[in-house]
Amino acid sequence: MISKNRISQIRKLHAKKFRDESGLFLVEGYKSVEMLCASDFEVEEIFATENALTDNAVWLSSLSPTLVTAEEMSRISTMQTPPELLAVAQQRQLLPNIPADQPLLALDHISDPGNLGTIVRTADWFGIQHIVCSPNCVELYNPKVIQATMGSFAHTYIHKRPLAQYLAQESSHRRILGTFLDGEDIRQFEFNRNDILVIGNESNGISEEVTNAVTHRITIPTAAQGRDTAESLNAAVAAAVVMYRMAGC
Repeated sequence: MISKNRISQIRKLHAKKFRDESGLFLVEGYKSVEMLCASDFEVEEIFATENALTDNAVWLSSLSPTLVTAEEMSRISTMQTPPELLAVAQQRQLLPNIPADQPLLALDHISDPGNLGTIVRTADWFGIQHIVCSPNCVELYNPKVIQATMGSFAHTYIHKRPLAQYLAQESSHRRILGTFLDGEDIRQFEFNRNDILVIGNESNGISEEVTNAVTHRITIPTAAQGRDTAESLNAAVAAAVVMYRMAGC
């Protein structure tokens, strides 16, 4: 069973202030919790409904989960439809160095949690482990971000950096690619193994100071020639299209 005080403590993790103060975050749902437990994150506690314990007895038995009712799960969960499984884990305090010989994503003021989560998930699919975020990006440990990654937060490393400064330093030994309407067609562009791809804000694109650090402008061409089209692609969609090409697909 779970006490009222413990429920109150977990509910506080719905807010960024308390996630920052405690260094903890929530992971919800079977797949995400399973991938969390297989990663290098330290798990504080797992909460499971009776259905979850019945369906996953072998896997969960070694983790000593706390049994909660469906009502209790709905009180600690951030989801409209509460999950059967929820975990409290410690945020990563130490991150590995960013390798200079691998592709990298750089996110400039990505503010939508769903977009960041989808970008993390897509980067994981295409083998990109490291993502650099500007300080004004939405935080990785936002519950909506974690949910949107579908567990891929466990396979990727998110670094916060003053982006323009960081990219200016990196441009001395690797290319900085920015997506613009007037860039080179990605179908003809020759990607390098260690390119950095910059994805800009959902509404305003890449900021001026970050644009100054871009060394190569690229574009995703529209196939709807001769008629009016959308002004731009969703940030996560644009990132996926370019990552597909970066991966040599």
